[in-house]
Amino acid sequence: MYISNYRKTAGLFAAAVFFVSATVTVPAQKAAAGKKLPPLGPVNRVPPEPRNWEDHAGWTSLFDGKTLTGWSGAPEVWSVADGAIVGSSSEAVPSGTTNLIYKVSQFANFRLRMEVKMEGTGANGGVQYRSHIVPVRDRIPPANPTEEQKVRMARVAELNKKHAAWNMTGYQMDFNYDNRYTGQLYEQSSERGIMTYPGQVVAFEGRGTKPRVVAESGTAEQLKSYLKKDEWNEIEIIADGHTLTHIVNGHVFTQTIDTDPERMAASGYIALEIEGPGTLRILHRNIYIKKLP
Repeated sequence: MYISNYRKTAGLFAAAVFFVSATVTVPAQKAAAGKKLPPLGPVNRVPPEPRNWEDHAGWTSLFDGKTLTGWSGAPEVWSVADGAIVGSSSEAVPSGTTNLIYKVSQFANFRLRMEVKMEGTGANGGVQYRSHIVPVRDRIPPANPTEEQKVRMARVAELNKKHAAWNMTGYQMDFNYDNRYTGQLYEQSSERGIMTYPGQVVAFEGRGTKPRVVAESGTAEQLKSYLKKDEWNEIEIIADGHTLTHIVNGHVFTQTIDTDPERMAASGYIALEIEGPGTLRILHRNIYIKKLP
């Protein structure tokens, strides 16, 4: 994992800031000049504990492992099996793009953890957060659609109408079976679409400005090597003010700084999303959240 030349630049900047702060007397220092300060004790740095995925102290469970209590979604799509929430889709009963929404509460700043496993090459899903329920929007059809496209669009429209109660917009931590998009930040039902690709740190400042890559956290090949196909993967989302961080199996995949005054979402619902063609299942278990100030 690397942060390209940004780390070098940041180091020089930090050194410059330290030099200035060490040599310039600020008003607070002047005010304290006439007072005797207590002696400064020895530096006693406490090293951080290693990452422990099994430590749930201070976390709240959002899933009891047995029922969908607190969750709302299409009953033909979502179920519970072997201690996991399962989203299913097949040719006979396609899911379309739909969500299972945790309706008990909305959340602003938090850390959200869960384990996810995908089955079926078409599996595509995600975790919605700071999201909201919105009406389904019609899509502009292609100029000269084929008969096959017409049939597919009609089917999508039918499913969207059927699942309208769970249609959402908002931030999504994306994942898919071939791991092309796993870990990226996608904004569902929004003109911003894919906001941050895996391996990027991106800043969004609002209309009239272009998003800017601030740093990099690894190449696509490096990040893919951390993923486990057909197995459980540990994902974590940290939403803290304007900063959104996506972590998979202990590795930072994306970080987004969203200061767009019009489109940045400060709070909203958490939901599980499923989409994708063919027969597939997306499984979720051990869902925990810890609120942040």
